[in-house]
Amino acid sequence: MPERRYRLDQARGRLVLGRFEIPVPRSRAGRIATGTALVGGGVLGFLPILGFWMVPLGLVVLSHDLSFVRRRRRRAAVWWYRRNSRRGSDREM
Repeated sequence: MPERRYRLDQARGRLVLGRFEIPVPRSRAGRIATGTALVGGGVLGFLPILGFWMVPLGLVVLSHDLSFVRRRRRRAAVWWYRRNSRRGSDREM
C-alpha cells in the first residue's frame, strides 16, 4: 500500500504534510488544544500574524482524535478530488 502524503505519525509525534513535517503533541489533550487553537487563530485570519491557512491545518490535527471532524474532512477531500477530476476531463475535450 502506498504511503499517505498527509498523515499524523504517532510514533514520531509529527504531522506529515507532503515533504514537510511539523511536530505535534503526543497526548490527545495536547493535540485537541493545538487543533482548536489553530482553527480559532484561523478564524481571526484578517489580523497581521494569523492567517486563514491555520484552519485546514487545525482540522487535520483535530481529525486524528475526533471522529466527527475526520468524517467531515474525508468527505470534503473526496468532494474536492471528484470536482477536480471532472474539471480535468472537461478541459481535455
